[in-house]
Amino acid sequence: MILDSKIPPGAMADKWTDYGFNMKLVNPANKRKHKVIVVGTGLAGASAAASLAEKGYNVHAFTFQDSPRRAHSIAAQGGINAAKNYPGDGDSIHRLFYDTVKGGDFRAREANVHRLAEISLKIIDHCVALGVPFAREYGGLLDNRSFGGAQVSRTFYARGQTGQQLLLGAYQSLMRQVGEGQVKLHTRREMLDVVLVDGVARGIIVRDLVTGRLERHEADAVILATGGYGRVFYLSTNAAGCNVTAAWRAHKRGAAFANPCFTQIHPTCVPVAGDHQSKLTLMSESLRNDGRVWVPRTAGDKRPPHDIPEAERFYFLEEKYPSFGNLVPRDVASRNAKQVCDAGLGVGESGLSVYLDFSDAIKRLGEGKIREKYGNLFHMYDKITDENPYQVPMRIYPAVHYTMGGLWVDYNLMSTIPGLHVLGEANFSDHGANRLGASALMQGLADGYFVISQTLGHYLASTSLPKVTTDHAAFAEAEHDAKAHIDRLLAVKGNVPAVEFHRRLGKVLWEHCGMARNEAGLKLALQEIPKIRADFWNNVSVTGAGGDLNIALEEAGRVADFLEFGELMVRDALTRKESCGGHFREESQTPENEALRDDENFCHVAAWEFTGVDSEPILHKEPLAFEEVHLTQRSYK
Repeated sequence: MILDSKIPPGAMADKWTDYGFNMKLVNPANKRKHKVIVVGTGLAGASAAASLAEKGYNVHAFTFQDSPRRAHSIAAQGGINAAKNYPGDGDSIHRLFYDTVKGGDFRAREANVHRLAEISLKIIDHCVALGVPFAREYGGLLDNRSFGGAQVSRTFYARGQTGQQLLLGAYQSLMRQVGEGQVKLHTRREMLDVVLVDGVARGIIVRDLVTGRLERHEADAVILATGGYGRVFYLSTNAAGCNVTAAWRAHKRGAAFANPCFTQIHPTCVPVAGDHQSKLTLMSESLRNDGRVWVPRTAGDKRPPHDIPEAERFYFLEEKYPSFGNLVPRDVASRNAKQVCDAGLGVGESGLSVYLDFSDAIKRLGEGKIREKYGNLFHMYDKITDENPYQVPMRIYPAVHYTMGGLWVDYNLMSTIPGLHVLGEANFSDHGANRLGASALMQGLADGYFVISQTLGHYLASTSLPKVTTDHAAFAEAEHDAKAHIDRLLAVKGNVPAVEFHRRLGKVLWEHCGMARNEAGLKLALQEIPKIRADFWNNVSVTGAGGDLNIALEEAGRVADFLEFGELMVRDALTRKESCGGHFREESQTPENEALRDDENFCHVAAWEFTGVDSEPILHKEPLAFEEVHLTQRSYK
């Protein structure tokens, strides 16, 4: 396996522009001759399908939902970054680039990040043209707010519904192309395998989730935009249906999986209430603009928050990081919340939460202004906790939110399988070891609207693609493998639901591969996960049949993949003997308990090659070079 990043030469600011001029093109008449498959219809997938169809390609879009509007992108709350510098506070493309490289703890490719910062300007204009109702100032200009890891206000937003509004914009563009006949939309289809013909991705195998029928679909290129794998922890802010299956099946066919242990912990989530929960709820990072994070200074102080005087409150982020305060990056805020709770300063019955207090902001701005900015978030918190955040502080605690790891891709967004492109959270490329808030929406739309629409044409114009039909032996083999996997699940006839194995796996990962990790715990997890997987294949209960609607079968298939992927995730964490971003190795920290990188040994992308379920994978390394933003120890003080 060769990791050729295909980063173009030249000055950083000119790479993407010069590369675009030198790419091969497909003329409009020839675009009509090409068929492209897009799997996933969230922000990255819907925008890619719409933009490729607009250019004339014949696109087939697949989603396991009944509508693209149900993609998990709709859950994003706080905003989308762009270096427009509307507030005039010193922002620029270079500053966004710098903040993102630094925020990712120097574990992302500079060239990819700079391209993202450049494209951010176009995204906002494009979305406004689509009718996305961004918040505006009194004079009518688009408003901006602050997010963690930056000292400028560059985040565009639509109250606490930014993901929803952006997705509706992409959905409208997609459905316009469906109406034009340029996109064929396949709903309630789950991808089970990617089909390789002579080593090149030429199609997929999907299961019709309503009828249970397996289907073959051929194309000249395949695009995966299937999101992240945070649900491997079971409890996360991700929707219950989010999974790793499409990416993992592609990995088993030869796509390298990069940095799987890089998981983002979000600091502002509603705390766990009990074992009955199937997911956790995010409170937008935007709340840290006006909310102040604190705990009592004395361990075991269980007085109501209003009874604790100001002098006895520990505003730990403001005191420890005076330059950034409550707007430190997510990994820093999360780790510090865990530290104060571990020290016995946590609040609530469990002691596993901290206060996010809006009383000062309400006094300063008035309740009406806070309601205008965050009303839907406050309403959601009230409904979940039965506590009114206008009157008492919110209680928050870190939770799994986003995954920076994903399938390895080059500068063209193509994986190690020729013809298989990967977009958005499903790839690894732009966020390093920690994603700054409001950058996920930016990357998904940059990949979908602006990058793949150029790089895919270069691939098609540069590659000889003989005609392939679904009668090819490679399709028959892939369909046979998918059916055999389904039959194996149905044949177990155990008495334990798949969800119980998922919970067990999640607890092992959260305890040993979550916010803090150490060598002993990771080695223990590598012993425990194979035991859970063996128990699954001996005792899982999958009722019903394969030839019809079967939600139990869907869930079991996804849990089976999580049980394999979880082991790779732990192995990656064990191999990376450094702390960086959201990956905190207890053996590698500064005297002030900050993450301590090891640039000499780990300034690389870890890309894993699959060799078998019970075989040790092969580690490949892509060295990372930093020309514009020099390697330094991160500091937000």
